[in-house]
Amino acid sequence: MSQRTRTRPDKSARALSEAYDTALLDLDGVVYAGGVAVAHAVDALGVAREGGMHLAYVTNNALRTPDAVAEHLTELGVPAVASDVITSAQAVARLIADQVPAGSRVLVVGGDGLRIALRERGLVPVESADDDPVAVVQGYGGPDLAWGRFAEASYAVARGLPWFASNTDLTIPSARGIAPGNGAAVEVVRIATGAEPQVAGKPLPPMHRETILRTGAERPLVVGDRLDTDIEGANVGGVDSLLVLTGVTDAAQLLSAAPKYRPTYVDADLRGLLTGQPEVAAHDGGFVCGGWTAAVRDGELVADGEGAAMDGLRALCAAAWTYAGDGTCGLDAGKALERVGL
Repeated sequence: MSQRTRTRPDKSARALSEAYDTALLDLDGVVYAGGVAVAHAVDALGVAREGGMHLAYVTNNALRTPDAVAEHLTELGVPAVASDVITSAQAVARLIADQVPAGSRVLVVGGDGLRIALRERGLVPVESADDDPVAVVQGYGGPDLAWGRFAEASYAVARGLPWFASNTDLTIPSARGIAPGNGAAVEVVRIATGAEPQVAGKPLPPMHRETILRTGAERPLVVGDRLDTDIEGANVGGVDSLLVLTGVTDAAQLLSAAPKYRPTYVDADLRGLLTGQPEVAAHDGGFVCGGWTAAVRDGELVADGEGAAMDGLRALCAAAWTYAGDGTCGLDAGKALERVGL
């Protein structure tokens, strides 16, 4: 994102799959949720790939290995190989390897994805604070991660060992709803020790660096469902982004987004890759997109017109973000969103 404050979604005359060479796709809440494909994702990605767009899958979930993720994607109907997958486990393993000697022992609180990523960097995963580790790393370990693992991390961190976290997402989408993520687990160790970890995952630079190193993307488009990881990470990295409303972020949260969380484009789902993006134009004190006009009137967000709900949302984004400027829009958007069908 440029240095200016974004006050409306951008337009694109071309389909996004043609305007960008690589889609850097988040997984949970974008391609699948709880292991089940998100509606329209498989078909949309197939069309984008056939049109020449490179698809890379970038996830803050450090639990599974790239091989396992690629196998799962292929089973869902999205052909992928391990090299198409970039995880926060890989990013944090590189971060650790840059700071400790080769062959060092690292205490792991997490799953196989984290252990394999450490081994790829010449580091040795261990399970106990008494195994002479030189660092501690914490990543999402799934819903059955034993409470004792947090104790091991706390013992080691309290002894002064450097502490790393793959990511700090507080939540993770599942088939049954929103569940606690690695960030919630990190808070357990933070509360017990008072320490602060070095974090690798989105939205921070180590993850962006890992992604660009592994994909070689020249005109990347970040595609995600989270404002505070996917979109903020794209803005930190200076690349464009597409927010899809199939995961954590809802329309009301989008309207109240501070500048660092505002995406370049917004669409309902991954079919947005296959189309251009309409212009949002200033008009008579408000903003027009498609058949909708949105404005702030008497301290309230309002929408008038008819047409596609996403066009109404884009117009409302322009009204809310312009009103908020460099801050957040605290206006009630409930009636306006209901009016456009969201």
